[in-house]
Amino acid sequence: MTLSFLKWLKFNFTNTQTRLLLILTIVVFMIIIAVGMTTYYSAKSVLQQELSEPQHQMLRISMNDIDEVIRESDQIAVKIALNNHVYKFLTSEVQGSYRNITELVQFLETLTSSTPFIKSAYIYDVERESMVAFPQGYSSSKVNFPDSGWVDVAAELDDRPMLVKRREIAAGSGVPASQITLYRKIMLAGQLKGIIAINFKTDQMFKHMLLTSVSDLDNHRFILDPDNKPLYDLGNYPVGEEAVDQVLATLEGEKLGEFKHEGQVLLASQTMSPYTGWRYLSIISQESLLSNAQKIRDIVFFVSLLALAAGAATIAFYNRAAFKPVKRMRQLLSGYDRQSISPELIDLEKITGQLLTDHAQQAINLRQTLPEASSKFLTDIYAGHMTGYREIGEKWNRYFKEWSDSPLTVAMLSIDDYHAWCERFKKSDQSLLKFAIANIIAELLSGEWRLIPADLGRDRLLVMLQPLGPGRDMDAATSIGEALRMIPKLLKFQVSAGVSEDHDGFKELQQAMQEADSALGFRLYHGYEQVIRFEDISGHEEPGRAEENEFMSQLTETIEAGSGEDVIRLMDKRFNRMKSEQWHPSSAIAFLESVAETLERIRMKRDPEACGFRVSGLRTMNLESAWSMLRYEAEALAAWYDSMQLRKDYIVCQTMIAFMNDHLEDPVSIQDIAEHAGIGSSLASQLFKQEMNDTILGYFTKLRMDRACELLLDTDYRISEIASMVGYQHENSFIRVYRKTKDITPGKYREMMRARRDSLLES
Repeated sequence: MTLSFLKWLKFNFTNTQTRLLLILTIVVFMIIIAVGMTTYYSAKSVLQQELSEPQHQMLRISMNDIDEVIRESDQIAVKIALNNHVYKFLTSEVQGSYRNITELVQFLETLTSSTPFIKSAYIYDVERESMVAFPQGYSSSKVNFPDSGWVDVAAELDDRPMLVKRREIAAGSGVPASQITLYRKIMLAGQLKGIIAINFKTDQMFKHMLLTSVSDLDNHRFILDPDNKPLYDLGNYPVGEEAVDQVLATLEGEKLGEFKHEGQVLLASQTMSPYTGWRYLSIISQESLLSNAQKIRDIVFFVSLLALAAGAATIAFYNRAAFKPVKRMRQLLSGYDRQSISPELIDLEKITGQLLTDHAQQAINLRQTLPEASSKFLTDIYAGHMTGYREIGEKWNRYFKEWSDSPLTVAMLSIDDYHAWCERFKKSDQSLLKFAIANIIAELLSGEWRLIPADLGRDRLLVMLQPLGPGRDMDAATSIGEALRMIPKLLKFQVSAGVSEDHDGFKELQQAMQEADSALGFRLYHGYEQVIRFEDISGHEEPGRAEENEFMSQLTETIEAGSGEDVIRLMDKRFNRMKSEQWHPSSAIAFLESVAETLERIRMKRDPEACGFRVSGLRTMNLESAWSMLRYEAEALAAWYDSMQLRKDYIVCQTMIAFMNDHLEDPVSIQDIAEHAGIGSSLASQLFKQEMNDTILGYFTKLRMDRACELLLDTDYRISEIASMVGYQHENSFIRVYRKTKDITPGKYREMMRARRDSLLES
């Protein structure tokens, strides 16, 4: 038994293939183990880093939202302190006047009912120890008031005008055992006369603390007061006060940290509110964070064991069948070489069979990839990535061996009203629908035409056609038209096409593509589901026309004047001119896009958060549809401006905007703008935010950046000169603000927009 095993072992180590297989098995096993462990620890490190920062950002967002609630509540407390009825309540000799108390309670009711996060409001007379509150009403003595245990808070207020803290409510008050309350002093003639207490609805106040994006993780969040006492907490991972104390000691002022508690590794992040002094704390269990990574680690380890077992099984199987191929090869080689055959020769049969199999598979792959390579060839020519006749000729001979010398025709297909089509169909279905268009064309035309489709992206599909038989008198436009009429029946949407003239050979392919593209542009006038021949529109010449800037200025002034009838009259006049003069499609589309961009700028003044117009979709619409959409939007904008003309606050805002437009290059402050409108800067900021849905500074910056866009596109001034012309002394400051506002640098914007304008003019 021992001797047989030694012979088996000797054979395995003297045989090259068996030795190599054994070594590879061990190496693969070690590599899989190493990759698995590396993946686990890399995933652990990356997840800790990548999730800690979002946790911190979410805490800051929650903190900002809660701080905003407290600021708004403090403003309400100020309104209460300044109210005339409150003054009478604190100073009148007869304090319990029915009329004054009734109006004061109604005033408190109005304030609390209009604010979702305020539950009740109290006013305490320090000298007479009386109370008035909503919803409780008036009490001549704090002893008779059910919730008066807080009145000693004046000592804590000290020099602070406002204080927010959690308090415990005495039993029998009829309310929950704890309450978060905002306190503010009422000072008259320099003396403390009263205290305002505003009680919050805890669920509304802290609703922004709800777990959202990390709801699947074991997570807990806390809000701690300046003394690190819990104000509010929530989460699905139980964390006690001991763990919180350990977190605070571990972080020591840092915003992120890691610590161990009760055998568990926890990740913590914190932030401090500069307004309230509250500490916002988030704690996540690392085990739940890395649960998937641990599964991957275990799976990889299991796979490595399977690989080792598979290697061992392969070696055993190989030894069992090793001598059968040797005998076969000896028979095959017996007539050529009668010398003894070493064990290495057992690989010859396998190698020979593998070579034949690989050759057959390569032939299959070549046949399968040839249509894709042909489509890529057409796409590269259309995009201008391939211009040399030598390179084009080599690839033509490689991909189109079966094509003859018959004339070639190019058809450019486009989905009608592409933007509406994108809204109608899900993104996951769009590529399948475009693939279906190509299949329908190929199925209906393959009996008489050779054809290759190429997806050009978005709405475009290019099809190159050639008659199957030489000398056939066939019309590509007619065949394409018959195919296009089937698409609405099968796919429920419409497609138009431009068809080039016939061209001889691949050298004229690019010209044929340009002809098909140009013909397709006349969909603007011909309408949807049309096949347009280049020969029918090749003689079209564009008539001269006036500069468009004047029209855009008139359109802007008319809309902002609020005259809907004048807007319709102005736009219809230009529409009739376009239609009667039959502008070239490239010029007409450029004009339509300019109108859309002008309307977009006007709309952004009204509502910066509004969605934009379908500017990019204008190229796939007919003239009537595009113009109707633009006219509807212009009329709606004019109606809005008309409704705003009589509002006093709106007029004040327009006065400020006019002042901004006149001083784009000057160092103007918010106070200067407010003084020009005849009001204080605080009131000006409040009115402007209310009417224009933006801050004065933000709106002024947008005006400057819009002016910078015009200068970048229409002039050759340097970036530094344009920066000075829109109120920036330093070029770097201007570039930083421009990039933040427009998501692009000034130089890149100038380059991109001028290239776009030049391409439109060339087409």
